[in-house]
Amino acid sequence: MNRHEEFTEWHVGTECLGQLAFFGVQYSLVTFLTTQLRQGNAEAARNFSMWQGTCYIAPLAGAIVADSCLGRYRTILAFFSIYIIGMGTMALSGASPAVISRSTQPAVFSLGLYLMAIGAGCIKSCVGPFGADQFDGGDAMERPKKSSYFNWFYFAMYVGALVSGSAVVWLQDNFGWLLGFGVPALCTVLAMASFLLGSAMYRYHQPRGSQVVRACQVVVAAVRKRNVVLPHDGFVLYDGPAEEGRRMAHTDQFSFLDKAAVAVAVPSSAAAQPWRLCTVTQVEELKAIVRMLPVWATGIVYCMVLVQQPLFPVQGRAMRRRLGVAFAVPAASLNSVYAAAMLVLVPLYDAAVVPAARRLTGSERGLTELQRIGAGMALSVAAMAAAATVEGRRLAAAGEVSIAWQVPQYVLLGASAVLAHIGQLEFFYNQAPDSMRSLCSALGHMTCSLGSYLSSVVVTVVSHATARGGSPGWIADDIDDGHLDRFFWLVAGLSSINLVVFICCAKRYKYKDSIN
Repeated sequence: MNRHEEFTEWHVGTECLGQLAFFGVQYSLVTFLTTQLRQGNAEAARNFSMWQGTCYIAPLAGAIVADSCLGRYRTILAFFSIYIIGMGTMALSGASPAVISRSTQPAVFSLGLYLMAIGAGCIKSCVGPFGADQFDGGDAMERPKKSSYFNWFYFAMYVGALVSGSAVVWLQDNFGWLLGFGVPALCTVLAMASFLLGSAMYRYHQPRGSQVVRACQVVVAAVRKRNVVLPHDGFVLYDGPAEEGRRMAHTDQFSFLDKAAVAVAVPSSAAAQPWRLCTVTQVEELKAIVRMLPVWATGIVYCMVLVQQPLFPVQGRAMRRRLGVAFAVPAASLNSVYAAAMLVLVPLYDAAVVPAARRLTGSERGLTELQRIGAGMALSVAAMAAAATVEGRRLAAAGEVSIAWQVPQYVLLGASAVLAHIGQLEFFYNQAPDSMRSLCSALGHMTCSLGSYLSSVVVTVVSHATARGGSPGWIADDIDDGHLDRFFWLVAGLSSINLVVFICCAKRYKYKDSIN
């Protein structure tokens, strides 16, 4: 076994443990809020969206810390500690009333929930790029392995999701919340221990200063020289001394920013005037971020669709769940179908889809990152349409519809995540400047954050707009009195419009080029 195979297996195991804990909370959060804290469905959906939004906006803070001062390795360790404290506090909140009173339970739970969100969130922007750093993108032998690594990285996530959606949910239903949150808390401790044990085999990259400051320097320098005439030849722009990493080739897009690299006087020291003169690579780093923004924005609406998954168990609890006489399927356990679909599809994509696509397209990756994201977005529309159709049938049949009819919507949403989520992770890593990979990974995670906040706004607007004249609205506490099917159709419609916008953005996107 070579070093890369050994690292991938080790990293996959660590990620699996960490994600088992994360999904152990995600899959059960709405159930805990409605059954233990007595919140209504709409309130619980809003609170879930706010929590998930925090989980996916925290990566921005983690990225800034990693890229500017601590580096990815030490940032992961620091925030893993916060993750563990948060999970332990949540487990304590699930203890019996003799230990935690009903009056203090919401405060203790919220403290643990948001500590966990900050810890897990700040890790997210570092773990994927740290793993990809172990592969040399300039090596023809290692480059395909890096692409495969992203698939197996997400495969580990889905293994954790599968165990959480089945075993952890079963523990929570049958043995209470102390054990139901305690087991995920133990997994975070094991994940951190596993990460530490692999330290000897890692490649380490030193932080290179605040990338936010570097971007601001380009904007300030360009504004200061707004009246300077650009040279016709981009090769005469200031390129500075050799820097760590690869230099980026000059592009003609967003030419106003090129003024930051025009030397109006020969500087005695470029480092002494960073707010007046920037290198071409520094300018192109900012251009790379700007180019990604339209694609990034469409990811916000896509993630709004994924955030609706917690409403699936709410729908499932109102369906016929009995298998035989004695066993009732826990509605939340169908999340394991979502995870199982992804577990099957990740190796299938790597083993069958990629080779077939390579033959058709001639591309090393098979499908480009943007093609993969677009296919995933299309499947998200199909998933919401399936959920809306099932809910319409359930309402018409007064709940006498088997929960098995939910399987297609879970499978479609899982297939969507395999394509779009992994495609996003790879896109933001590969298109990021070398020094901004944690930051760009955080931008990818921020789509989930803003998608969650957007979902919270949409749920609030829909609830207020439809709950009039004594009507409980589309998202009612008793969904038999509501019209969840109309809400699902609304989300499918918004996702369809977003897909069209994404296709337009993808057609105009220019992939970055680097000079070794």
